[in-house]
Amino acid sequence: MAYTISFVSLGCAKNQVNCEQMMALCAAAGHALAGPEDPCDVCVINTCGFIDSAKEEAIAAILEAAGRKAAGQVGRILVTGCLSQRYRRELPEELPEVDGVLGTGSYGEIAEAVDEVMAGGSPRRFGDIHAPVEEGDRVLTTPPYTAYLRIAEGCDNRCAYCIIPQLRGRYRSRPMENVVDEARALSEQGVQELIVVAQDITRYGTDWDGQYHLSELLRRLCRLPFRWIRLHYLYPDEFTDELIDTIAGEPKILKYLDIPLQHCNDAILRRMNRRGTKAEVLALLEKLRARIPGLVLRTSLITGLPGEGEAELSELSDFLREVRIERAGVFPFSPEEGTAAERMEDRVDADEASRRAELLVDIQSRIMDDFNDSRLGDVIEVLCEGFDGQSMSYMGRSYAESIDIDGHIYFTADRKVAPGEFVPVRATGVMDGELTGELVEP
Repeated sequence: MAYTISFVSLGCAKNQVNCEQMMALCAAAGHALAGPEDPCDVCVINTCGFIDSAKEEAIAAILEAAGRKAAGQVGRILVTGCLSQRYRRELPEELPEVDGVLGTGSYGEIAEAVDEVMAGGSPRRFGDIHAPVEEGDRVLTTPPYTAYLRIAEGCDNRCAYCIIPQLRGRYRSRPMENVVDEARALSEQGVQELIVVAQDITRYGTDWDGQYHLSELLRRLCRLPFRWIRLHYLYPDEFTDELIDTIAGEPKILKYLDIPLQHCNDAILRRMNRRGTKAEVLALLEKLRARIPGLVLRTSLITGLPGEGEAELSELSDFLREVRIERAGVFPFSPEEGTAAERMEDRVDADEASRRAELLVDIQSRIMDDFNDSRLGDVIEVLCEGFDGQSMSYMGRSYAESIDIDGHIYFTADRKVAPGEFVPVRATGVMDGELTGELVEP
């Protein structure tokens, strides 16, 4: 029997890919796909359970669906993803409005779970999180010109503050031919910006034979008719000279690298179970800047890990001022249950960890202001994403702005500019930390 199913996807891009695969499986089973707010027989909420704020967002989405269920707009609620994997027993007990739960090893069973829940059952499906990555079609939920390409699943890094390996399993690379075939299909659908994602793309292929295969994969992707290829996330201790040469030498690979550093103090890095030292990070960043002209860096930093004092915070602040990473997300430490960091002593007060994060954000804001000022007068290639009625201008992104992370460039034009069109824009000003400009016709 066919049903109407709506999907709500929360969290990271990798989660979004899982949701797109579930949508394709349900469509293939004959079900109709509805929007997140539409009336439906089954509402599937694909959750994140990484940190407290993500868990709160997921619970809020579940409660919102429960309210719609009470109002007769939703028939059944299925919860999938990291939150259900993490709280497989607690979630159905604490949220009785939920009719079924699927873990991260059971995305491929979504159509069967729909049938089960509509027949009055209460599916509890938790497959092997270490199994090979599930392949399959997707229903793209990104704009038609942009798509994510997931090349691996899981993580072996075992950072002390992170629960991901327990939710997503060991690191498993997808077969290269499967990845390339999927990329080719995306290009045939009109995708122009391909965003290569995994918890750690630099490790791609090492689980096969101990060798790095990302450079080979990227060279093959560059032979496909994409305009931009963007990379998320590259770990600092996994860079090879071959990879740097590939990034520098392939024009389609955007000179924008997301490298999560988390901290710079050697003692804090060891407590985080991060490989490498501050000196090695500095040497890597210097090498990348020298060999990749125009490079824009993004990173993530954590303040308030147990053991971080004023000296370590001051060192991190000085590091940020010195290396001048263009974009940084700063997060106060969250003691996630089940992680090694949760058991650490020398805790930093939560309010103090937040104060330290705000301090780094202030430093980063000044770095961003200087970066924006350095671009004024430049003619920049911008991917138009539509017209913004509030500013009465078009908005888009350059190589230096990743989707849903870094904001936009706003520009005026004397003609209509279509979403997905690449146009030259001269940067002429800054508005609330984002560039403004005007279309430059050839």
